[in-house]
Amino acid sequence: MNDSATHRRLQVIQSHFLLQSSTSTPLLRLHQTAGEFFLEQGYSVVLPENLQTGKWNVLRSVCSPLELVSRFHDHPEIATLHDNFVHAVETYGSNKYLGTRVGVDGTVGEYRWTTYREAGIARLEIGSGLVYHGIPKGSCVGLYFNNRPEWLLVDHACSAYSYISVPLYDTLGSDAVKFVVNQAAVQVIFCVPQTLKNLLSFLPEIPSVHLIVVVGASDDQMASLPLQTNVEIITYRKLQIQGNNYPKSFCPPKPEDIATICYTSGTTGMPKGAVLSHKNLIANVAGQSLRMTFYPSDIYISYLPLAHIFERATQIILAYYGVGVGFYQGDSLKLMDDMAYLRPTIFFSVPRVFNRLYAGIMNAVKSSGVLRERLFNAAYSAKKQAILSGKYSSSIWDSLIFNKIKGMVGGRIRYMVSAASPLSPDVLEFLRVCFGCVFIEAYGMTENSCAISFMDEADNLYGQLGSPNPACEIKLVDIPEMGYRSADQPHPRGEICVRGPTVFQGYYKDEAHTREMIAEDGWLYTGDIGVWLPEGRLKIIDRKKNIFKLAQGEYVAPEKIESIYVNCKFVAQCFVHGDSLKSSLVAIVSLDQDVLKAWAAAEGIKYEDLGQLCNDPRAKAAVQTDMNLAAKKAQLRGFECVKAVTLVVEPFTMENGLLTPTFKIKRPQAKAYFSKAIAEMYTEISKSPEMQRV
Repeated sequence: MNDSATHRRLQVIQSHFLLQSSTSTPLLRLHQTAGEFFLEQGYSVVLPENLQTGKWNVLRSVCSPLELVSRFHDHPEIATLHDNFVHAVETYGSNKYLGTRVGVDGTVGEYRWTTYREAGIARLEIGSGLVYHGIPKGSCVGLYFNNRPEWLLVDHACSAYSYISVPLYDTLGSDAVKFVVNQAAVQVIFCVPQTLKNLLSFLPEIPSVHLIVVVGASDDQMASLPLQTNVEIITYRKLQIQGNNYPKSFCPPKPEDIATICYTSGTTGMPKGAVLSHKNLIANVAGQSLRMTFYPSDIYISYLPLAHIFERATQIILAYYGVGVGFYQGDSLKLMDDMAYLRPTIFFSVPRVFNRLYAGIMNAVKSSGVLRERLFNAAYSAKKQAILSGKYSSSIWDSLIFNKIKGMVGGRIRYMVSAASPLSPDVLEFLRVCFGCVFIEAYGMTENSCAISFMDEADNLYGQLGSPNPACEIKLVDIPEMGYRSADQPHPRGEICVRGPTVFQGYYKDEAHTREMIAEDGWLYTGDIGVWLPEGRLKIIDRKKNIFKLAQGEYVAPEKIESIYVNCKFVAQCFVHGDSLKSSLVAIVSLDQDVLKAWAAAEGIKYEDLGQLCNDPRAKAAVQTDMNLAAKKAQLRGFECVKAVTLVVEPFTMENGLLTPTFKIKRPQAKAYFSKAIAEMYTEISKSPEMQRV
């Protein structure tokens, strides 16, 4: 760069630097490295997107100020998922890797383990078996079952032999499975007996499938199947034997090759297939590894769907560090029992589970008696102060109070991560104190190969999502119609956009939706609205998608409102609905049954069943009051507060069609499902004294 150009850049930088110093934003530090300039502000650095305009709006992690991470710092030779697992087998060969409690006969007992070296052998057998059956390189392989060791072994085989894995949620309906299999031209499907039944019901409608491999099936079960034309159905064990008898050399992929087509569950329409390369996934996980450290002695419990990018990326980084992975028995209601047996040290989950854990602890405390509740509160306050001072343990209070709470999840948890949707700051702080461990919140999406940002391990500011993943950069883009601008003071606001080697290749065979997500200059538009907090921390405050306009012209983001109401003691799940012809919001509340029962007992209310209690005006008033307090605390605007509620006992689930596999509400389906209740609530509002005065 010539002197005049450098001088012009310095003028722009200095003017911006002086401006920043005069605002309420913490003082930024100016750096020059290799002829490039950036401003450091705590956890992030600020870079210019266009120096000619003087607009500094791109943020990166302080770990990657001038060059985004694309490989592991300590092992730059790892360029693909295959390389990553080769590294794991060579480094941690004799360490235990995959554990399961479920025996061949389906009984549940102690955990039995497969080592990394044994998993490497199984990968060779599975991949060789697929080659034996004539499956060509680059073919799509479907995985249609829930978490168990075989899932990861098949995925490793796909990477070693350059196949493209296509995860299928085991809860997907027939239409969605047919759509995915046909669009991706899947040639092989690995399934279990339960999902095999579904496949057999529409096998003629998925003509690309030539081989079905059934995991956990016996030869007797296979013998009873009707003969199929053009499709061979074999057991997983038989495929392994064939691969062992006819071993084939690995066919390693290139970094730019497609590793997986990860279909997003979607709340409307058919799933969209996000195409992710080996380079995408390695870059994302390598970025995480700069700020998350695990050890071969760690144990992780796997229960989040492996078809979801959060769990998938987690498994990549765990293998890199040689962590042992124990699987739950397949029933989420028995997760705590599995954790008590496994005693994991790492627990990644979603707000729904952490909220339930929080509610369970709080209910136990409140029902323990006045003296014990006071003792707990004293212990909590003391340990909270210790954590703020950088100490996660307190021997006296742990032995008296918190070790019993830690025992709920096995007693050894040292690392927790929450993702998928915002977690209440109060819940995060509470659980961090109770479990005395690192507890961070992360933000990501399939289209960015997982993590976009995550908290620093030592950061004690709750309610934010940390700084950018060192493998990507973030900027906020104006949304004038919602009143969000990157020039807002004191904190910039706008749609979160991401760029870097982590951004996906596009949606499979869907250019229209790809163009909606990725701009020509490479920025991925997430649809989430963020704000930059001091020191370069990101916080999500709204959602561009799923917003609607009320009759008075105000825009409403229901997901943001639901995330506030779900922290109420009565509320297990919440669906907020609005209508462009109405001026008010209404809500369907799926109740926490234990809290409701305890409230009824305290109030002396008699009832025959919970359904009757839900219709009791006193129960409805109590829930509405609790929700109003939460709305006031969160400073919701008047039109964002729900004016009527309907209480239900039935939870929102994937089985009743109200939740996606990633626990997001299917809004159109929920609207139809609760249409009668919604209509009744609006009738109730129209007859209220407040509306009569209007």
